[in-house]
Amino acid sequence: MISQRTTAGIPPWSLAIAAMLLIQLSNALSVTVIAEVGPAGTAWLRMCFGTVFLWLISRPQLRSIRRKDIPTLLILGLVTGFMTTFFLAAIERIPLGTAVAIEFLGPLAVAAITSKKRGSLIWPLLALAGVVLLTEPWHGEIDLIGVGFALAAGACWGLYNVFTQLVGDRFSGISGLSLTIPIAAVFTTIVGLPQVATGNVNWQVLLLAAGIALITPVISFGLEMLALRRMAHAAFGTLLAVEPAFGVIIGLLVLSQSPSILQIAGIALVILAGAAAQRSGSRTPKLDLVDGGHPAKETI
Repeated sequence: MISQRTTAGIPPWSLAIAAMLLIQLSNALSVTVIAEVGPAGTAWLRMCFGTVFLWLISRPQLRSIRRKDIPTLLILGLVTGFMTTFFLAAIERIPLGTAVAIEFLGPLAVAAITSKKRGSLIWPLLALAGVVLLTEPWHGEIDLIGVGFALAAGACWGLYNVFTQLVGDRFSGISGLSLTIPIAAVFTTIVGLPQVATGNVNWQVLLLAAGIALITPVISFGLEMLALRRMAHAAFGTLLAVEPAFGVIIGLLVLSQSPSILQIAGIALVILAGAAAQRSGSRTPKLDLVDGGHPAKETI
């Protein structure tokens, strides 16, 4: 358990970096599970095991939920579940680093749209040029379905960042996750359960899925929520610029996926676009008022 007291002196960007590395590691490890139960089945197992772990750590504070909180919680649960589902479907077809770069267009667009600087919308276009270099469509081998899944995951990712900050402002620590991850599990049941039911499920697959769930969503999403409570949307979106590079590194180390020179240049363009989209900023977290009007303690 990490409390706000123990993380108060830790820069929020370092929490976000740790979260990004853990997310990409969990995605790479998920490839083995995907081969047995499919991408939707893997995502659903991760959400289900994540719910179990979160409820063991922090049971949801149902009495603290206000009527106006419900739409936000439902939307965050929905986009969390399908962000994972679409992304795992993407890495089943295209390299991890390429999928992350394409998915990054979502939060980058959010950072550009929310920026007050004129001309900021040029950066998603620069990132798009990088994605073209990554996918190398002139070779005629581009997997359009894989790219489509990555784009869908990116749209969910952009919404995820926005609604994670809203939920993080309302619910302390991982109490928000203990509410939204079960919702994600429910929403993804319709696509995940059939794949699990027809897949090759054994105790090794379940054990690996449980371990991955402990990494993501439990630890990594918790770290993200702590970071987002102390960072602006644009600042967090800018910091995410390094995530495609993390995807390439993890893909190389764990999955032996080696990018070409042009693909490395594409990654560099995506990172440059993300870094230029908005300069870093800070954000003072709002106080949660979930227990009798007193600020709630923040733990993870």
